[in-house]
Amino acid sequence: MAKPNPHHRTWALALLLAAGAAGAPARAAMTGPQIIHMLDQTIDWYRTLGVQQEAANEPSDLLILYDNRQTANQVIGLAFDIARANAEILAKQPAAVDAKEQSTSAQTLAQLQKQLTAQESAVQAELETDQRLLLKARPAQKTELHAKISALQGEVELNNARQSLLATMATFASQSGADGLTAGALKAQIDAMAVSMPSSANVTPVAPAAPISAAAAGGSANAAAGPVPILSPLAGASGSAAARFGIWDLAANAVRLAEKISTVDALDRRTAALQETYSKIRAPLIDELKAMSARGDALATQAGAADSATLGQVRDQLDAVSSQFKQTAGLLIPLSKEGVLLDQYRRTLANWRDAVKRQYTGALKTLGVRVGVVAVLLMLVFAAAEVWRRAVMRYIQDTRRRYQFLLLRKIALWCLVAVIVGFAFASELGSIVTFAGLITAGLAVAMQSVLVSIVGYFFLIGKYGIRIGDRVQIGEVTGEVFELGLVRLYLMELGGHGLLGPTGRVVAFANSIVFQVSSGLFKQIHGVNFTWRELVVNLPAGIDYTAAKEALLAAVVAAVKDYSDEIVRQTKEIQRATASNWSGEAHPRVQLSFSAAGVEARVRYPVHLQNAAEVDERVSQAVISAIAGLRTEATSVRPT
Repeated sequence: MAKPNPHHRTWALALLLAAGAAGAPARAAMTGPQIIHMLDQTIDWYRTLGVQQEAANEPSDLLILYDNRQTANQVIGLAFDIARANAEILAKQPAAVDAKEQSTSAQTLAQLQKQLTAQESAVQAELETDQRLLLKARPAQKTELHAKISALQGEVELNNARQSLLATMATFASQSGADGLTAGALKAQIDAMAVSMPSSANVTPVAPAAPISAAAAGGSANAAAGPVPILSPLAGASGSAAARFGIWDLAANAVRLAEKISTVDALDRRTAALQETYSKIRAPLIDELKAMSARGDALATQAGAADSATLGQVRDQLDAVSSQFKQTAGLLIPLSKEGVLLDQYRRTLANWRDAVKRQYTGALKTLGVRVGVVAVLLMLVFAAAEVWRRAVMRYIQDTRRRYQFLLLRKIALWCLVAVIVGFAFASELGSIVTFAGLITAGLAVAMQSVLVSIVGYFFLIGKYGIRIGDRVQIGEVTGEVFELGLVRLYLMELGGHGLLGPTGRVVAFANSIVFQVSSGLFKQIHGVNFTWRELVVNLPAGIDYTAAKEALLAAVVAAVKDYSDEIVRQTKEIQRATASNWSGEAHPRVQLSFSAAGVEARVRYPVHLQNAAEVDERVSQAVISAIAGLRTEATSVRPT
């Protein structure tokens, strides 16, 4: 026989004194309520896969989610195996729960029931809120709300199942005596919790007939990692997000990544808490295995020195220790596997967080570059607008032309700002182009007349356009312009084709009048305010027509002499403004023509519009005097 280990002799003596009857079961690591609490915490942790599924919107996220789901399936399967193994150990132990411990268990169940009731109320309130939001949500948000409502409904069903389990546990606790939960009731509760798990977890609701061994634990873990469905991307988001480049979407993406980092951190904390729970359960079992090993060494030492009478008792004690060792090891192995799996789970979450952190940093850099580019473009546009303004103020002296260029500068400036801001916040180039095209087409149809009038405004303010104070004729209306707007122009009507002065009426015309051929728009060149008049006179027969022409011309020239200098100046203004090659001057003219009634003299003379009535009267009196003189002269020289 092997030489005994002297290191364990002291432990052996103590353990032999404290050892019970041969074949006594191993000490259970958890009580019944502790088993239920452990399963409840593990199931809550397993439900976080739904949160991960909502956060996974990248292909790499889906791979991580797939790995985490496989690990979680193994963890939940091992948790139920641990619970069933511990229940088997509890079933073989004698009732040792006193009234105080039973009261503590009842209080624990009551606290759990209160917690589940409060949790159910919170989940139900959130579910009702999301259902109300679903009625008002945009189509793009309904998919996310549907997924959230589905997850909340699952939580409500899980809470109902848990409350049912706690009610059953309370019933068993009240019906059991001083020994607390019965083994059958505990196994039934474990099976009921296994039934409440989703099918993907592959948790078998039937309790094993015997405590699990190491091989059985490994097989159960493998079974728990059975076929797992591959999840589809929730938001298909990655591909569409890559095609979006607007500042709004980049900011939303950065916020979404920050929230994802917070979600991963929360998942890691939940996993760390569960890992700590299993560590606390595993620690006393490790100490117990060490004690059993020491006791076995002590028994082996005793067997080496025992006689044949005591050798049978030592053999029974060794069998009891071996049985207890197997039971404890069968419970410790899945607990150790739980620690390894949860540690692997946390490493996967750490890798996920690092990947999301890199994405978040890249998103912030992209957002910063985009905002910087937009700011630089806006600064360049405003700088160019300021240069334009200074150039106009320096090189254009004409007030009217200066106003036109400044107006054009303002329109160009804000159009460019609107385009830059629109493209900066646009989600997709195709969508903004389509939207702009539809808006433009709709405005063109609905505001056709207004748009034509706005275009007409720029024709009216051109080089030969209209200014305030100009006298114009539109159709049959003659008036003086006193206001020129972007859509309409307003005239003070002048009676008698401008000869009788203001009538007191204001006439408004749309600026689109410049495109209407039927109406016509007549205006004086700026600085020119005269027109030509024609007077037809029948000359008496028998006179010297050449002398009559000269007399009429001299009379008309004398009549308009006071205004001739102004007429000459305005004639030169016409030549300068139109760059015309016409070299004629605005002087009175007399032209003779023959008709059936005799000889007619057509007298043409320029008239300043502001003095038209006075000039017409002077010319008429001069022509009448000249005709009278011609008749007198003709009568005096007539042969007798």
